[in-house]
Amino acid sequence: MRIKYLHKLEYKYEDPVQLGEHRLCIKPRSNGFQKLKNFELKITPEPEIIYPLLAASGEEINRIRFNGLTDNLIIESISEVETIKHPNIIDGVKNRDLTLPFCRSIINRDLQGALEGWMPNGQHDPSAVELAQEALAGSINNALSFTYQLIEIIQDRVKYTKRHTGPAWPASRTLRERIGSCRDLAMLMVEACRSIGIPSRFVSGYHFEDPLPSELDLHAWAELYIPGAGWRGFDPSGKGLIDDRYLTLVSSSKSNLTSVITGNFIGKNNLENTLNWEIKPLVIK
Repeated sequence: MRIKYLHKLEYKYEDPVQLGEHRLCIKPRSNGFQKLKNFELKITPEPEIIYPLLAASGEEINRIRFNGLTDNLIIESISEVETIKHPNIIDGVKNRDLTLPFCRSIINRDLQGALEGWMPNGQHDPSAVELAQEALAGSINNALSFTYQLIEIIQDRVKYTKRHTGPAWPASRTLRERIGSCRDLAMLMVEACRSIGIPSRFVSGYHFEDPLPSELDLHAWAELYIPGAGWRGFDPSGKGLIDDRYLTLVSSSKSNLTSVITGNFIGKNNLENTLNWEIKPLVIK
């Protein structure tokens, strides 16, 4: 699939503010099953500096610094990306030992950060551990069977809903509320998989469904490292194993590092500000 799309963010401030440093993750990934063909970025007001860098996850992000006062901030990107059909995951795992739980000592050291728990002390959320054990019991201890069983349980226990603001919830809250956004379900899946030794990370991107919905929004899912198949995406709030209609912006072992934009500003106390965004396909073929 080849897609060209617009992603626009517009902040408006009641009075002029001094913008602090911002971190921008709006440039699509260009490896694996997708290739970035063209990327255009326009920022108003014009930044003092745009500093591109390669994040720990391997994706390109930008740090932006501003000078002077402004009452608005507009970030507009136009990206053209080609996605390719994902290889059959079964072909990749043939003759591989997928017996769970995976032992940390046999996992490549580069993947260790994708095994840490979400809690401040690095431990796993007990609710996610319990969920993982339940899925493991019905999976003949096979990593792929476990993954599909886990997705089925998550979709049975948690009702998917849209939630546009705020960080991903802890696994315990998502299970307690029995409702969650795509990022809440993705983080629940990441935590459960890590607790039994499957390296997992959080992904931010888009799902260009067929047919397209009337309004597009950012989407989130999980990526799991499956021996023999490598990093593969699974969407617990959607169809499970992802396909070429999913487009990745950025991934990370920490969900808060995948936000499209983070930053701050200096202004008067209780200053009113608003955010409007637009994600619009321009060409899909």
